[in-house]
Amino acid sequence: MATKDKRVDDYIAKSADFAKPILTHLRELVHKACPDVEETMKWSFPHFDYKGMMCSMASFKQHCVFGFWKASLMKDKSLIENAKSEVAMGHLGRITSLKDLPSDKVLISYIKEAAKLNDDGVKFPQKPKSSEKKELVVPDYFLAEIKKNKKAFQTFEGFSYSHKKEYVEWITEAKTESTRDKRMISAIEMMREGKSRNWKYMKK
Repeated sequence: MATKDKRVDDYIAKSADFAKPILTHLRELVHKACPDVEETMKWSFPHFDYKGMMCSMASFKQHCVFGFWKASLMKDKSLIENAKSEVAMGHLGRITSLKDLPSDKVLISYIKEAAKLNDDGVKFPQKPKSSEKKELVVPDYFLAEIKKNKKAFQTFEGFSYSHKKEYVEWITEAKTESTRDKRMISAIEMMREGKSRNWKYMKK
């Protein structure tokens, strides 16, 4: 069952005069192409959900935009390219009048395709995990100080990449040399006890 959101009415009413007919038309087409669509507001602009996020529209001072959540998975090459670049936030470019929109037939076909992707449960492909081993740059002075305490050095060497990074960043981000030295002393003491930088916040 289609649902309309009064917040979308308010959004259109508050938009610039040039934008009102554009937003109204886009809204009507979405409901026509996908009768079971649900309206909502996310990130302060109108969204249309159907079995998940489907499309959205927004207006600015001099233009409007319309975009599809899964544009990069759709068939139209221009939509895919615009999804990659994300210029002007939307996938139909800058819309300043109804003339800038594709024909109703084309737009409806886009919306139906977007709805079908959600119907079929199509998801974004997972990004391949990098096989490259992360290399952390540890300053010489940092290593030199830790090596003075055998236990602290053993702890640091046994840490995961993220735990090592927490310590290195904490030390290197110190604004003054005195602050850096104080942090270095604290770091060595914690590592001597086998503790990670944020050990206080770790779940027991």
